[in-house]
Amino acid sequence: MVKTKYLILGAGPSGLTLGRSLKDKGITDFIILEKENEAGGLCRSMDVDGKPLDIGGGHFLDVRRPKVCEFMFRFLPENEWNVFDRDSRIRVHGCEIEHPFEANIWQLPENIQEKYLDSIKKAGCNNGEPKPEKFTDWIRWKLGDEIAENYMLPYNRKMFSETLDELGTYWLEKLPNVSFEETLQSCREHRSLGTQPGHARFYYPKEYGYGEPFVRIAESMSENMVYAAVSKISLKNRIVTDINGEEYYADKIITTIPWDAVTVVDTPEEITNAISKLKHSSVEIRYVEDSPESESHWIYVPDPDIPYHRILCRCNFCLDSKGYWIETVKKRAESYRDSDISENFAYMNEYAYPLNTIDKRENIATILKGASEYGVIGLGRWGEHEHYNSDVVMERAMELADKL
Repeated sequence: MVKTKYLILGAGPSGLTLGRSLKDKGITDFIILEKENEAGGLCRSMDVDGKPLDIGGGHFLDVRRPKVCEFMFRFLPENEWNVFDRDSRIRVHGCEIEHPFEANIWQLPENIQEKYLDSIKKAGCNNGEPKPEKFTDWIRWKLGDEIAENYMLPYNRKMFSETLDELGTYWLEKLPNVSFEETLQSCREHRSLGTQPGHARFYYPKEYGYGEPFVRIAESMSENMVYAAVSKISLKNRIVTDINGEEYYADKIITTIPWDAVTVVDTPEEITNAISKLKHSSVEIRYVEDSPESESHWIYVPDPDIPYHRILCRCNFCLDSKGYWIETVKKRAESYRDSDISENFAYMNEYAYPLNTIDKRENIATILKGASEYGVIGLGRWGEHEHYNSDVVMERAMELADKL
């Protein structure tokens, strides 16, 4: 049996950052287990049509996280990154308007603007109505029927769930907040108002995909890396078994991999039950070599008749490249099988997004609290089952390294 002080499961952004941060503190007694042949997790990149393509979806480095940026620049220097002002758009009514929707209604034809303004004015949150508990009701309460019907509800059905009321509303507070008064003023002045969305200004590598710095981070501690998939975790005994039958014992285990992707044994039934209730979505990344015919970095596509929910315009942030990629949930991706687009490069991410189901907070709290009593810590998008961006999980990994 292999014994170590810290055993880190998964070499995505959170696992790699934790390992490197421990090493920076002089701690070398740790192992990182990774199932793929290359580190990076959802931030891995591949060369497709002569340029990098991020096979885990769109990932960017937010300039507003200087601690994370400084860390990344150690492995890919700052002068090897381009910096962009975010240009994300929503394709609706035959137009492309900037995101967030309610801050940019002024970019629609005036007769359509009037419908949206009237709808937002009548929204429950602007008329003192109590906040609803169901997802669909909350969207209408917050944004009005027009935005709900033309954008938020169809988009979320495509991306997360056909039955939206299986989702909770606790996470919707993270949406950009634009008041009715600000929406009205933006239509009068033809400019966006309200809070800026995440990654309003971001870095992207000049010559590489977003996965390059993570490969370099892994190489900087190659003696700590083991490339083998986890098959079983014994919480009570703090023993992890990989698919080759090798066993690892650790004083502490930090898992950044999905709880329901492995067999968890020697644990109370309440934890096992909570794990079984966690849900996620699977997303296919498919390359298209044509021009995206847009100057934006990415585009949200709510149209229910179009299978994909987002377009990433690679040529507009990975400079000197061409084409774009589309992101489509697994069951909708089947519609490409008989089309020309099916011939293009595609990669399926089985674990793409944690779903914020109604009971998720209670279930993940049960898992994390119970596991911590055995010396097992959940970290990152999958260890905490939260829809965190890569730079957020890296920051959390640094904080955990300080605590450890």
